Amino acid sequence: MAVTLQVLYPVGDGTTFDHTYYATTHMELVDQHMGPHIASVQASKGLAGGPDVPAPFHAIATITFADQEAMGVAMKEAGPVMADIANFTNIQPQILIGEIYG
Repeated sequence: MAVTLQVLYPVGDGTTFDHTYYATTHMELVDQHMGPHIASVQASKGLAGGPDVPAPFHAIATITFADQEAMGVAMKEAGPVMADIANFTNIQPQILIGEIYG
């Protein structure tokens, strides 16, 4: 069954996030190192949390894998991707692994 890895970068006091670097350099690293095992990837820039509500996240990436095994293989090759996080943000990202059911 398909699974997702969601990486969430919450907004908080003093948090920084370089969207240009993330969209170009970091996502290219994701493709280079994890790409052969990824079914699809989507990244969203946070704009709002509702009408007149600031965005709770700077960005959220959703990476879809065919199954848990594909995600496991990709994660074994994700070292350079993880090491790059400090180059575009000072945030410790939140992670959600999910099973697609709809």
